[in-house]
Amino acid sequence: KAPELWDPVTGRRAFAESYSEQQGRTFVPLEFPPCGAWFVVFREASSAHPPRGGSNALHSVTLHEIAGPWRVTFDAKWGGPGTVTFEKLDNWADRPEPGIRHYSGTAIYEKEIELTDNEIDQTRGNLWLDLGFVRELAEVFVNGHSCGVVWAPPFRVDISEAVKPGKNQVRIEVVNFWPNRIIGDAKLPQDERLTRTNIRKLTADTALMPSGLFGPVQLMHLKE
Repeated sequence: KAPELWDPVTGRRAFAESYSEQQGRTFVPLEFPPCGAWFVVFREASSAHPPRGGSNALHSVTLHEIAGPWRVTFDAKWGGPGTVTFEKLDNWADRPEPGIRHYSGTAIYEKEIELTDNEIDQTRGNLWLDLGFVRELAEVFVNGHSCGVVWAPPFRVDISEAVKPGKNQVRIEVVNFWPNRIIGDAKLPQDERLTRTNIRKLTADTALMPSGLFGPVQLMHLKE
């Protein structure tokens, strides 16, 4: 039977471009991204879907990087400074502002990008936004449409159905873990702390965890 490759994260399904059958066995060459997995499913006859000699891997072509400043909003209820401008993507733990350095929760990155008709047409409905590196997870919205949640590399989502020629609004909601807020609270008097916990291993001297959107954020065309 013909092997189908199912991506358990995106739900994408396709018959394998490359495979061979020998002595009752089927051999399927596969490439795995970091933290990647495939379901290999056999349902239909190989005569209906013979190997075509291509590659089973998706190959990415970077169209361009989305550089420049981002508007980033940190929830003031959790000690954040509200909306600030990041001239470049940065580790929250390295920022000078205590409200960002010790922030735990959701931060919202926003930016307007412009796409040409040619950029959209040449990707043939296979345009992806690659976030580079994220700690810990992110949900991507384009023009108000959720394009998916990422929590492991490769941190990228298909934005083909959400984009349009011209100006597009990109919103990335990034969530990190609790330790940085707990570490920050350990530096404060009891009545000024935002968290309450019986965890004692995190102190004012504990190293902060890397957090946030690190990038580079890039537009990509994924080709089979």
